[in-house]
Formats: sequence, structure tokens, C-alpha cells
Amino acid sequence: MTATVERAPAASAAPPPLPRRRRRGRHRLVVLGFLAPALLGFGLFFCYPLVATVFFSFTRSDGLNPPEWVGLRNYVHLLTGDPVARTAAYNTLWMVVVLTTLRVVFALGTASVLARLRSGVGFFRTVFYLPALAPPVAATLAFVFLFNPGTGPVNAGLRAIGIDSPPGWFTDPAWAKPSLTLLMLWCSGELMIIILAALLDVPTELYEAAALDGAGPWSRFRHVTLPSIAPVLLFGVVNSVILSLQFFTQAVVGGSVASGAAEVAGHSKNVGWPGNSTLTFPAWLYQQGFRYFNMGYAAAMCTLLFLVSFACTVVLIRRMRSAAGTGEAR
Repeated sequence: MTATVERAPAASAAPPPLPRRRRRGRHRLVVLGFLAPALLGFGLFFCYPLVATVFFSFTRSDGLNPPEWVGLRNYVHLLTGDPVARTAAYNTLWMVVVLTTLRVVFALGTASVLARLRSGVGFFRTVFYLPALAPPVAATLAFVFLFNPGTGPVNAGLRAIGIDSPPGWFTDPAWAKPSLTLLMLWCSGELMIIILAALLDVPTELYEAAALDGAGPWSRFRHVTLPSIAPVLLFGVVNSVILSLQFFTQAVVGGSVASGAAEVAGHSKNVGWPGNSTLTFPAWLYQQGFRYFNMGYAAAMCTLLFLVSFACTVVLIRRMRSAAGTGEAR
């Protein structure tokens, strides 16, 4: 009797591999599918408004009637025929130079002190960071109250130590911008925390090697600390420049409240008070667009502000890269 062995059915042949071009196409579709929400939001909330702003900058428009094409008239008037815009540009440039310098130096100095503390580090970090969490309007209102020339505690303390004529702060055109600068320094805790993290990340071996070579504290700070945290300092400079170019809320609220003309609805006829010393370029842009309804002119101002911000960022990054390349070559 012979046994019969049944053979298992042959496995179905595997499908042939897809061509490389089709695999790449499917991979790209999958990637685009995951990126679709971000790309849609970028196009809808950045690209379209940017293109529309550039278009309206060449028109005369009030936001209600159809725009009228005027070519470069808005830009010509902005650059040559608007003295208030020149004042606002000067105030903004002042804030860019002074506020950027002091903000980075203040954050770096505060972070350097906190990095060397041995006790109570968490408490002092929290104390220095908390003002950054204050809403801009509330912080400005508090500063206007503190620096009130007649009843504020700051001037009362200055009189108590023998200064009979303290500054007028927000009510004095010569002191209005320094007052806003002090406010922004008080609220610079987020930059301080970032620089502090960079300082704590510098390898201690570098300091030990520099000390063995006879380098003093200043030499170690200059040749070890600064090169190690240079990218973070560049971020701080770029962030401060953009913040200064877009300086709006604190200037408008400070001038309006100090003049006594602020209303519950947020409208004020004294933007830039006193004497247009706090009138920044974004504040004048807002006035043109939403008070006088010169939407085309406001769009031209917005386009110019964007180009200046972009150019400043590119120049700063290129300078930092060239400086880094020179340092590596040495």
C-alpha cells in the first residue's frame, strides 16, 4: 500500500515592486498630506495678506469703495511729503538702537549674575521672569502710575533722597521714550531666561583651560562666554530689532493714559503724546488705516516696514556669519 503525500498549493506570487518614480510620487503625496494644514494656514494667513497689502499699497482705498490705482504716489508721499511719518520713523529708529542695545545688555548682565548664584536661584529666576508674563496694557498702566510726576512713588522716592526736580517721565517729551525703554527692560525676562540657559550650557572645561592659560575674568568672558553664546545673542538682537520696529501697544497706551485722554473703547486722540515723542511708525500706520481710513497709504507704510524688518534681519545674520567665519579662520 503506497502513501500519497499531498502538496501544499503554491504561494501566490508577490506583486512586482512599484517603479521608483511611482514610489517617490506616493512619498511626496504623503508628505504633502501631512503638511497640508500648515501650508494652507501659511498661504491663507501670510501669503495672501502680504500680496494683498502690496497690491493695495499702489491704490487709493478706504476699505469700503473699490480701490483706485495711483501707482507710486503713496510711497512718494510717505518718503517726501509726510512730516509726521518722518517723526514716527525717527522715534522708531531711536527705539531700535537704544532699546535693542539696552535690552540685550540688560538680559545678558542679569543672566550672568543669576548663573553665578549659589542659593535662592529658583526664587530670583522667577522674580526676574514674572514681569514678562504681565499683559502689555496692564504693565504700561502700572508704569504710568508708578512714574506719575506728581503722585507717583518713583518721584516721591527721588524727592526723599534730595532730588528736588525729578523727571517728568511720560509727561515730558525728553523722558517719554526713556520711560518706555525702562518698561521694556522690566519686561525682558523671556530673553534673560534664554540667555541664562545658554550660559549654563557653556562647557566648564573651556573656563578651566582658559584659567590655566592665565586668562582673567574679563578675558574668559570675552574669549569663552561670548563666542559660545553668540547664536543666542544674535537671536536676542534680531528679536529686539523686530520688537522695536513693531513697537505699538506700550507707546499708544502710555501716551494716551499719561495725557488723560484714554477711553474705555480704546480710542484716543492723543496718540504720540506728549508732542509726538511716543508716536512710533506702527502707531502712525494704525492711525492712517483705522482712524483716517487711508487704507492704501497704510498698506504702503506696512510694506515699507516689512521690507525694513526683513533687510535688518538679513544684514544681522550675514554679519554674524561673517564674524563667525573670521573667528574660525583665526
